[in-house]
Order: sequence, then structure tokens, then C-alpha cells
Amino acid sequence: MNLSEHRYGISLEWTGNRGSGTTNYRGYGRDHIVRAEGLPDLAGTADPTFHGDRDRWNPEQLLLTALSQCHMLSYLHVAVKHGINVVSYQDDAEGTLRLNRDGSGEFTSVLLRPQVVINGGNPDTASALHDEAHRLCFIARSVNFPVLHEAATRG
Repeated sequence: MNLSEHRYGISLEWTGNRGSGTTNYRGYGRDHIVRAEGLPDLAGTADPTFHGDRDRWNPEQLLLTALSQCHMLSYLHVAVKHGINVVSYQDDAEGTLRLNRDGSGEFTSVLLRPQVVINGGNPDTASALHDEAHRLCFIARSVNFPVLHEAATRG
């Protein structure tokens, strides 16, 4: 078993066939279900701008979520290593997606806004640990756009 390599798997099922498939752009739904063994199903769709439903997660939100989660988990890890006792962590993340004339698009940046409360340890050290967490975050290291952070720490 190679501990330096991990594999992940999901199953995706499109559930948006309204009876005539993709015969026209507005004639099909963007709904789908994401499944992973042992986890609850995730109801997905497209962004409402692209004819998705507001009550389901879209891929853009999921990418932003993955970046925010990864930074938080990396931050909690480095906090323990540096003797920082984190008692609360919240993030209000925001991403910018640019659409191109050819119909493609890409994220141009993501801004994470972690709000961290500590009970033990140096607040300046706690703030500085966001840089280390960013360097460790697998997801941030995997994207081709800047992932920035504006952190606030209270102790």
C-alpha cells in the first residue's frame, strides 16, 4: 500500500432528462446526484444563470467549498503543531468566475475570509499560520488561480 498516494471516487448520475433528452438547450434539467460510498447523496445542478435550480449545489459552489474546507483543515493541523488552541473557525469565502466569449469560463481568484478565535497561544502566530496552511492545502495547490486569504484572529 502506497501511503503517499490516495484515490477518491464518486458516482455522478444526471437526473434532468425531462422526457426528450437534450433536444434543445432549455428542454432539459441540469439536476444530478453525486454519490460516494457511505455518504448521503449530494443534490447538484448548474448555477441558476445556466438554468440550474437554486435549491441544489452547483460545481462553482462546490469548488469554493473545497478550497474553504481544505484551508480550514490545514489551518487546524498547523495550529496544533504550533500550540495554538483554536476554539472557533468560520469562513465567508468568495470566488470570481469570468465567462469568455467562446462560452468557456474560469475562476480568476478566490478570497477566503477565516475568522478564528483562539484560547491559548500567540495571536500573531495564529494569524501567520494561514500562510503555512495555504502552502499545505491540497486543493489550493491544485488550482491555477490565486487563492487569497484575509484572516482575522481574536484571542
